[in-house]
Amino acid sequence: EARAKEDHSTILLNEKNLAFNLAGHVNHTIWWKNLSPNGGDKPTGELAAAIDEAFGSFDKFRAQFHAAATTVQGSGWAALGWDTLGNKLLIFQVYDHQTNFPLGIVPLLLLDMWEHAFYLQYKNVKVDFA
Repeated sequence: EARAKEDHSTILLNEKNLAFNLAGHVNHTIWWKNLSPNGGDKPTGELAAAIDEAFGSFDKFRAQFHAAATTVQGSGWAALGWDTLGNKLLIFQVYDHQTNFPLGIVPLLLLDMWEHAFYLQYKNVKVDFA
């Protein structure tokens, strides 16, 4: 309808809202699948080898991922993804739900750094949550 009326501002608003809400749904779906009732441990197999190759060790990966999570300005996500163009793992920050997501990335691990994820238990001390 907006296209038929050439209402470009509505088209852009709808695209922005769709990107935000759909990305929020996808990110949360991945995040819920990342969670484990018993906590996690060091990965094994191909993922462990890729982490060691990309970051030097699991501890170095964890330190960089923690830094990415705790320095998100405002609301967003810390992410580990597979760069299909560079054939390597990358850690990056996602602002809101969709901004700053590199092209060609397959998300593997996401940590929700929006206040709703940690505030009730950790208040505003997100470093303890991450």
